[in-house]
Parts: sequence; C-alpha cells; structure tokens
Amino acid sequence: MSIWTRISEALAALAKGEGLTAVFERLRQPPERSVAFTIAVIALSAKMAKADGQVTRNEVAAFREIFTIAPEDEPAAARVFNLARQDVAGFEEYARRIRRMFEGNAEQLSDLMEGLFYIAMADGNYHSAENAFLERVAEIFEMPDTAFRALRARFVPDCAPDPFTVLGVNPEMPMEEIRKHWRQLVRESHPDVMCARGLPEEAIKLSERRLIAINQAWEEISAREQV
Repeated sequence: MSIWTRISEALAALAKGEGLTAVFERLRQPPERSVAFTIAVIALSAKMAKADGQVTRNEVAAFREIFTIAPEDEPAAARVFNLARQDVAGFEEYARRIRRMFEGNAEQLSDLMEGLFYIAMADGNYHSAENAFLERVAEIFEMPDTAFRALRARFVPDCAPDPFTVLGVNPEMPMEEIRKHWRQLVRESHPDVMCARGLPEEAIKLSERRLIAINQAWEEISAREQV
C-alpha cells in the first residue's frame, strides 16, 4: 500500500466538518509516522503559501522533488493542500498539533522544517512573510535558534553561508569537537537513518541536499584550519 493510499484513507476517516487538525491527533502513534510527516509538510506548505499570497510553479515542482507523486496519487496530495488552505484553523494551531504529534522527536520536526525551507526557496526568493512564518513555526516546535539559523544558512543565499552556522557550531569550539559534531550530522543524515525515524522514502532528496551542505561546510572549516 503506497503512502498516498494511506493518506487517502486517513482523509476519508474525517467526519463531516472535521479539518486536518483531527488527522494530526489520530496519527500521533507509530507506525503511521511517515503518513503524518507527509501530511504535515503538505499542510504547512499550504499555510505558508497563503502567508506569502501565492503558490508558484517552482514551489509545486519543489514539492514534487521531495515527494514523488504518481499521476493517480495527485488527488490525495491536492486534497490535503486544499483542506489546509480552506481550513479556518490558523497555521499556529497546525504547528502546535504537529509538535504534539511528534512529541519527543526533535529530529523529525527538524526534517519537517527542512522540507518547508526547501519549498520556500523554490522560487529563488525568501519573502519576509515566509521568514516570519518559519520563525514562528520553529518557535512552536521549540527548535533551538542555532538549529534554525543552521537551516536558514543552508537554504537562503542572501550572503555566503557561514560554515560554522551551517553546522550549528561555535567558531570558538576546538576542532575535534567540531569534527565530532560534523560526523554526528553525517550519521543522522544518512537516508536509512532518516527513513528509520519516520521520513518517507519519497523524501530522501532532503537527506541528499543536507549531506552536500554539511560536508561543504566541514571542508571549508578544515581548509581554514590548515592555512
């Protein structure tokens, strides 16, 4: 059974008048974490699109890069998106329900934020409304500021990304500690590890991009140390 079939079943279980917040409550327990993750990314993407006032073709394409959607599965993805766009519940309520859904799983919430950044930057612009949206979601997720800034540094090219910020480390840290942190990030970013914690196989593009960014940051820091 594909993840999109399981999503369709989750949506079909909604009673008349219920919104996606009801789905978030029902998917709090394993083994449906990958379904929950996918619905959460779609739902918050829809709320973010509403925040900046438009949905661009690039944002749709970026979503398709994260999640492989077969033609027959498009109605399920579109229904989640439209439910979120039309739902009277605000994005903050969605974020709170999602945080409770992934209680104790900070890595999954970070993965979700990463997907949102990926989609936000698809059109090449980082709008102030998107920044405010993502900052607020990160706050509700109780994401450390260093982790949020590391994500933003990897995705937002408003200036050359600082490699220390990308890795989420302090430049004053000893090199051996930075090396250990980098190795930990590499282990956590392995596709098998990300799948094991609930990221759907369709979203492995995130791990590929993350590995490239953190390895580039480490190489730059290492090169500076050798000068």
